[in-house]
Amino acid sequence: MAKIKHNNFLDTVNAVFTDAKQEGILHLYAKGGSFSGRTIGIGERKLFHFGTTGYLGLEQDMRLKRAAADAIMAYGTQFPLSKSYISHPLYDQLEEKVTTMYGSPIIITKNSTLGHLGVIPSAVSDRDAIILDHQVHWSVQSASKVLKNRSVPIDMVRHNDLNILEDKIKSHSNKRERIWYMADGIYSMYGDYAPIRELMALCNRYPQLFLYIDDVHGMGWIGKNGTGYALSELGELPDNVLLFGTLSKTFGASGAVLACADKKMHNKIKTFGGPLTFSAQLEPASVAAAIASADIHLSPEIYELQNDLRGRIQYFNGLLQDTDLPLVDHNNSPVFYIGTGMPKTGYNFVNRLMKEGYYVNLGLFPAVPVKNTGVRITISRHNQKKEIKGLIEAMAYHFPKALADTNTTPQRVFHAFKLRPKTKDDSIEPHGLLVTLETSIEKIDKTIWNRCMAHRGTFDWDGLKFLEESFSGNGQREHDWKFWYLIVRDRNGTPILATYLTLSLWKDDMLAPPKLSAEIEALRKETPYHMTSKVLSMGSLFTEGGHLYLDASMPLKHRALDILFQNLERLEKQHGAKMVVLRDFGENDALHAHFQGQGFVRVQMPDSCSVHLDKGISIGDYIGQLSARNRRHFRKDILSKIPLTEVGIIESPNPAQLERIRELYNNVHSNNLGLNTFSFPAKLFDNMAAHPNWEFIAIAPKERPEQIIGAMLCYKNGGQTYVPAFVGLDYGSNEVYGTYRQLLYRTIERAIDLKCRQIDLGMTAAFEKRKLGALVEGRYAYLQTADNYILERLGVLEGR
Repeated sequence: MAKIKHNNFLDTVNAVFTDAKQEGILHLYAKGGSFSGRTIGIGERKLFHFGTTGYLGLEQDMRLKRAAADAIMAYGTQFPLSKSYISHPLYDQLEEKVTTMYGSPIIITKNSTLGHLGVIPSAVSDRDAIILDHQVHWSVQSASKVLKNRSVPIDMVRHNDLNILEDKIKSHSNKRERIWYMADGIYSMYGDYAPIRELMALCNRYPQLFLYIDDVHGMGWIGKNGTGYALSELGELPDNVLLFGTLSKTFGASGAVLACADKKMHNKIKTFGGPLTFSAQLEPASVAAAIASADIHLSPEIYELQNDLRGRIQYFNGLLQDTDLPLVDHNNSPVFYIGTGMPKTGYNFVNRLMKEGYYVNLGLFPAVPVKNTGVRITISRHNQKKEIKGLIEAMAYHFPKALADTNTTPQRVFHAFKLRPKTKDDSIEPHGLLVTLETSIEKIDKTIWNRCMAHRGTFDWDGLKFLEESFSGNGQREHDWKFWYLIVRDRNGTPILATYLTLSLWKDDMLAPPKLSAEIEALRKETPYHMTSKVLSMGSLFTEGGHLYLDASMPLKHRALDILFQNLERLEKQHGAKMVVLRDFGENDALHAHFQGQGFVRVQMPDSCSVHLDKGISIGDYIGQLSARNRRHFRKDILSKIPLTEVGIIESPNPAQLERIRELYNNVHSNNLGLNTFSFPAKLFDNMAAHPNWEFIAIAPKERPEQIIGAMLCYKNGGQTYVPAFVGLDYGSNEVYGTYRQLLYRTIERAIDLKCRQIDLGMTAAFEKRKLGALVEGRYAYLQTADNYILERLGVLEGR
């Protein structure tokens, strides 16, 4: 496997959102000439609205509406001037009232996203560090990552995991001035809480720890003066906490608010806060509506509104408890999340509910992991008990039907969210197919396996027997793998699907930028398994190529795929794998939509390179058919170097030769932190030397023929495919002798001598391989995890 291309986060999100749009779930337009909050028009129908974040319904309060209308008539539609020069006449009133609400100095911002972009770079100095909860809102993450340009270290920890957080605090405590932990007060998808009191206990133990809390979803419906969940837990705002609230959502107007008890920091942020300085200020209508809302929040009425909403939340919770629906987090917030697991199940479920007359949101990647797709339901004061009960009944009725339509089960959904299922049926329904799942290739019929997998990389029957022997009995976790071989056949015994799976230890930074991996490797000198996870993979870290055989002409191919996914989930659960990986697939693979619907994220791999050889072709003929430009490259960069070296085919290397080949391979492995994997076990090279299908193309200087400076480790698959699987180089000699380019040429020459019809050149150095006539094709892998934290650490979401 080769160095991955750092995945474009927006490409991944675009693929997920495009599917949802096509399913009629996203980017809809509300219809109608007016809006009450209780219903919402979609298409030609009015649906009961269970997707609002206006939990108290203040956006429809006549006092706010009149205030906004009066402000427009008095001041116009906008006040087009930076607040650095002069604020709108109503701003002073709003700031005074909101300051009274919080009991601390505040700053009004255009919205929370611009607020974070203004506040975080101002509050965090170059001497500080940032630790992000991996579910903290995207706007906080995005604003934080601006500080990478200032070399501020940014770490991410599992959601609400205080043990990992404390370890991170300790790691920064001697190097950094302040350590900022950034989290939501109420999380927008699951409705769960940040452990505020426990976080303050950490602050007491570590005075360097400062909290940055985005509590926009906790605002209004809870706390004194409706100032939110976080402040209700804190009591008073301490100097080491920055707290973001909202003037939109529950507040009913527009804008956001930062509360900051530290007057010096408050003055610094307000004086020059980036977008706070240059962005337009709130429109007069928004300021006036916010003033009217603040008056309500400063009156006893706010507690009446909170109690009214609380009654509706409790009613919904009570009805929900009488169902088998997978509620992901039990709490008293107005946000509920019913898991569906796979996106395609979520699409089906949401569309069913919309047809029944209920509008709900679908929780999608990247807000949640792809396999943790689900329905987000919000309860507001607009919702009446009749439609609340109706929604519960509709969900209870349609949820099992959505599962059946998408060939999944309640157990699979509960497992995806680590919930305890109501029943324990983990059996896999074969749908009339014949399923073979074995743990050794020796238990698989050699003829059947090679009929499916022959000529594909190094994983024909003999190649996998070699792999099993090399990655077992080594005594080290990273060198001992588990293997499974899955074949699904129809009733006549004809294979429909075949693949092999491995469970192995991966470094969590495997795909991360090399600079980051170098820092982590320094820590691994004392703790070798720091930041590592078990991964269940189609294929293995040793092999490349089409690891999935699927006969697309068979009518039961989709049932066979369902059996594959069910086995993956069962093995993942049994062995505690943190991630499932499917590889390697083409850019336009017909299975893309199917994989994405099953909760997999597609990431781009390096391009795959191969050479197809005509029958009977000679090396001279092959070079002659290259383009004129590539022939010039061959003469200048390869042919001119050939007189300087000797080449040999070593089938049974002596101990000195084998040790040198191992050394050269380790040079390449240790030089490639862009794909940071564990080294191979020592006996793998011994097994290669003894195996009839493995051989070594070795290059040495003519003046020192005993000193190998480059080696290609090659596998002969069935006499038809030649696989230069790995390379070893003496980097000090590479420029003088053109070692790598010579090895590529000698590989093609050797394959022609063996009368092979194909060379699988792998995924690295596509530019060099193309110059020697290789066909270059895009390749992708699909990753599935219940934890975006794993994807962050792997580097897949780098650049989000």
